[in-house]
Amino acid sequence: MLDELTPPASALADVLPTDRLQPNGMLRPDLRQPLRRIPGFRNALSVAALWAGVVVLIAAATQLHRWWVVLIVFLLMGPVHVRFAILMHEAAHRLLFASKRANDLVGMWLIACPALVPLTLYRRSHMAHHREEFGPNEPDIAFYSGYPGPAAALRRRLVRDAVGISGWKNLKVLLLAMRTSSGRRIAGPIIAVQLVLWALMWTLSGAWWAYPLLWLLPWMTQWRVLNRLRALGEHGGMTASEDRRLTTHNVAQHPLARLWFVPYNTGWHLAHHVDMGIPFRQLPAFHAELAEAGYVNDAMTFRSYTALWRACITPER
Repeated sequence: MLDELTPPASALADVLPTDRLQPNGMLRPDLRQPLRRIPGFRNALSVAALWAGVVVLIAAATQLHRWWVVLIVFLLMGPVHVRFAILMHEAAHRLLFASKRANDLVGMWLIACPALVPLTLYRRSHMAHHREEFGPNEPDIAFYSGYPGPAAALRRRLVRDAVGISGWKNLKVLLLAMRTSSGRRIAGPIIAVQLVLWALMWTLSGAWWAYPLLWLLPWMTQWRVLNRLRALGEHGGMTASEDRRLTTHNVAQHPLARLWFVPYNTGWHLAHHVDMGIPFRQLPAFHAELAEAGYVNDAMTFRSYTALWRACITPER
């Protein structure tokens, strides 16, 4: 296990280029092309399965009439929102479908708007993140900077997430945007989709509370906690560098983490930052190439996310 957030120089073997990898870590063009194929049909099944899961969970909570079922569904909706966010991320990279039109239509109306995110603005800011992690235009610097730091600081941020303060801050921006014509172009589709979701859940389940309790509230609370923890696992406490191994963590992947907050292979985040043109289904194969070359190794890898989060906290004196 690493005992600090950035890998020591001794862990960053100078192994590139190889006969398969270029100096920037990407595969040679002829080897890269197969990994860049977008499996549109399988991705469509993933989107459909995600929505089917939402239907099953909402039905269970509203039809079984047991408080503990409602509680379990509430808890499971956090990982559901994580999945919407990761598929939205894939759509932002235009890796969900080979057709740009299909990618953006599905990405906007079936993923981003339900997740209360404007896809076009997210795409713009996220590309700034990829152009230069920790650079002057880094949109998510608040998630990554200040680590390692006091446990109290991280605890305070997580509490603000868990009780909905962070969520309300984001929701308020959308609501206030409706006051102007330019803001309505961005926020209007999102608000409209949320109203449709509420109407559908109420009509089909007969429970007016299904949407606010089982959709909006998990987004405002659980999702915020999971998003912050995932962000720490991706870039927390790293630094600006041309070497992606200094900007992005490498964390061993375990089934529970993949189930709860790093689904769809998003945990292989270093591989994604080395080559953001590879769809999520092929990231494990690309990660294996990086490991085979020695670009990724055990000395720079956290054995778990809990080990990484512990490293984000400075010891009390």
